[in-house]
Amino acid sequence: MTGPAVPAVSVEQLPPDAALLDVRESDEWAAGHAPGATHLPMSELTSRMDELPDGDPLYVVCRSGGRSARVVAYLSGQGYPAVNVEGGMQSWARQGREVVADGGAEPQII
Repeated sequence: MTGPAVPAVSVEQLPPDAALLDVRESDEWAAGHAPGATHLPMSELTSRMDELPDGDPLYVVCRSGGRSARVVAYLSGQGYPAVNVEGGMQSWARQGREVVADGGAEPQII
């Protein structure tokens, strides 16, 4: 059984100035993330709602799109305009978009 469909875009459809929220865990973020994204792990979201970046809409990304879809459903229920990035960071990297890692390491999507 699946929940209601959430608004979604592909990586190709992302606007260049998209406000990007990465909801992966800290080890995933450190290994490789989109430059300019805001990191807020899904597991900490409800306690850190005041840290959400300003974005109308806010584009939510994870590794493959599953966790971000759940976060978009939650945020939408709270009245936040949120959109899921289909395919997540795996799709982002496949599209040749820039990925950066913490500490100057070779970026990778884990």
